[in-house]
Amino acid sequence: MDIDYQRCEFAYTPANVPEGARHPVVVVGAGPVGLATAIDLAQGGVPVVLLDDDNKLSHGSRAICFSKRTLEIFDRLGCGRRMAEKGVRWHVGRVFHRSDEVYSFDLLPEEGHQYPAFVNLQQYYVEGYLHERAQELPLLDLRWCSKLTGLVHHPDHVALTVTTPDGAYTLDAQYVVAADGGKSTVRALMGLESHGRTFRDRFLIADVKMTADFPAERWFWFDPPFHPGQSVLLHRQPDNIWRIDFQLGWDADPVLEKTPERVIPRIRALLGEDAQFELEWVSVYSFCCLRMDSFRHGRVLFAGDAAHGVSPFGARGANSGVQDADNLAWKLRLVVEGKAPHTLLDSYAREREAAADENILNSTRSTDFITPKSAVSRLFRDAVLQLAKERPFARKLVNSGRLSTPTTYADSRLNTPDTDAFAALRPGAPAPDAPLRHKGIEDWLLRHLGGGFTGLYFAGGEEDAVVLRQLEALEQEAVPVRTLTIGAGGFEDSAGMCAARYDATPGSFYLLRPDQHVCARWRSVDLQAVRAALARACGKEAIQALPEEMEHA
Repeated sequence: MDIDYQRCEFAYTPANVPEGARHPVVVVGAGPVGLATAIDLAQGGVPVVLLDDDNKLSHGSRAICFSKRTLEIFDRLGCGRRMAEKGVRWHVGRVFHRSDEVYSFDLLPEEGHQYPAFVNLQQYYVEGYLHERAQELPLLDLRWCSKLTGLVHHPDHVALTVTTPDGAYTLDAQYVVAADGGKSTVRALMGLESHGRTFRDRFLIADVKMTADFPAERWFWFDPPFHPGQSVLLHRQPDNIWRIDFQLGWDADPVLEKTPERVIPRIRALLGEDAQFELEWVSVYSFCCLRMDSFRHGRVLFAGDAAHGVSPFGARGANSGVQDADNLAWKLRLVVEGKAPHTLLDSYAREREAAADENILNSTRSTDFITPKSAVSRLFRDAVLQLAKERPFARKLVNSGRLSTPTTYADSRLNTPDTDAFAALRPGAPAPDAPLRHKGIEDWLLRHLGGGFTGLYFAGGEEDAVVLRQLEALEQEAVPVRTLTIGAGGFEDSAGMCAARYDATPGSFYLLRPDQHVCARWRSVDLQAVRAALARACGKEAIQALPEEMEHA
């Protein structure tokens, strides 16, 4: 039976609050970022309480474009395939100027990837699937109708006041993750602010239900004849729903523009007077590009829209928020378990603040191109668009939204610098997927990296047996490293794509973080170097030597 995720309401259940109990982690906000963080922690063995002041999923499509990297994260959380199957897959975009197509682009031209460049999937489906996954995890305590109304920061914990239909109670947490959106209650209670730039423009979102033969592509118009002087974006979603964004200008009345009398003529101008459609959801928005100065404040960590905000052009909002969760959860787990110093959490702030700056820069440039603020800027933009139709060099200047890509943490202190030369990737880069075969079954690399540290060993050398015995010792560490072997009876790289994407030769070894980013690599295994890199990736400055019998196993 199909579930109407837009109209789901979840029952409030009185919380069991044992006196004196202290929870390892409390996450505030059950949107995509909060749910992803809580699921990651719970399936990694950390008990987590997830609070939400509502008891429903999001209404309207809201965030719809989910990137390949985000789908890979959702896959690790147990629901990526389901999202990809429901979503509309796409990788081609087209840019139009007035009546003419300027050019098209392909975001994933090569084969050998489990997930597409993007899927379009309404946010309520994403939240619904994550919620159902959360319900499967016994260590995840999701509490609806639980509004945060007080927060006191102590040296060894955070005391939260939670108000429910039954009254208020106090909840103590070792750490708090604020994933409660752009109007973050946590941020307000702590007297913190975000800083950045507000754009003086408004856009209309219309979710339209119709049957149409438009392809599953991203279509963006500059100054189209059906909406002159402005821009329009068209995306297909599941269930015959189409997302249309109309630029309105800053002087537009946001209340008036949401009325059917204003929306329907705009849609008919695009689709034709005889088009048959129904309005599903309408919203008018303006936006800012901003972020908090720091994503970590003691025992409180901010993620998603609570920490940063960007314009919607480029699908960088929800995708970057999920990547915040991916970065934060494993670090919190190690700190809570006493396997890493609390300073490891500073690396979350540094890495994701840099990612936010990258997203804000791209979003600001996109917005400035889409909505020029002067006659000179508009003249430049229109000239670029005219040139781009015939001149490939000009297409690099066209900016209808630089679409979301995962951040490479090139300057992270958790990386171990290369001592050997590699032509592909670099420390801090996300690990690329590749097709593999295992016991005769077609498979994918990333599905086997798990949620812990993973070693990726490319077999084929004379010392394989000795090296693999040495690497077994890493599985006994306090922070274990499980080795995945390519070749030598392990996974078969039958298409050669894995070795090519990792520039691997026989004996090459990669150390991958739990969030599937590269933290170190070598052309041959030096066990002490691997252990030093592991310690560094866990935020430790010193390590102990391996016992002699393990060193020479």
